[in-house]
Amino acid sequence: MEKNLDVFQNDIGYKFKNINLLEKALTHTSYAYENNVESYERLEYLGDSILEFISSKYLFENFKNLSEGEMTKVRAYAVCEDSLYKIALKHNFSDFLYLGKSEISTNTNKKAILADTVEAIIAAIYIDSNDINVVQEFIINNIKDAVEYASQNVGVKDYKTVLQEMLQIHGEVQIKYNIIKEDGPDHNKTFTAEVECDGKKLAIGSGRSKKIAEMEAARKAIELIR
Repeated sequence: MEKNLDVFQNDIGYKFKNINLLEKALTHTSYAYENNVESYERLEYLGDSILEFISSKYLFENFKNLSEGEMTKVRAYAVCEDSLYKIALKHNFSDFLYLGKSEISTNTNKKAILADTVEAIIAAIYIDSNDINVVQEFIINNIKDAVEYASQNVGVKDYKTVLQEMLQIHGEVQIKYNIIKEDGPDHNKTFTAEVECDGKKLAIGSGRSKKIAEMEAARKAIELIR
């Protein structure tokens, strides 16, 4: 594996003691299969739980004005696939990923892969440092802007409601959401939803749950209409 991981470590602000752990966190299943090495999947599983705990703790301690339901909505926004994807773009994760030839040739699921890698890196930092405060710093530094934005807009109507009101302004229409794709293992699936109006396809969106995927599809449809 020949990549300048010093650049990556400088960018994320953490120096690994065990460089093999970092390499594993950047190894997609396609590369792992082709080269008989371990992928980031197990790290991703752990990172997902750490991310949920740290983001929940951050919201609980710093946003005392939010109710339980509002904190849940803010957290869902801050750690959704799109938000994690933006973190990966910020730190140029794609330059350091180990992808198999099959994945490079198709490159159909880049957003999901990059989002998953962020979670794997979170787990790798936690294991390597053996310090929850170290990984907490990395997480908060990267999600605090999304949390702040979501906390200020948590009372706003959700995208599905806004889309429905926009489409029905001149009368009743039939709005339908369909789950058209499911990717990933059972414990960590990514869903893709499509929204249509009176049989016309408007937009698609993806997320870690069917509800989030539908909301993302509605958001993209709103953008197209506006």
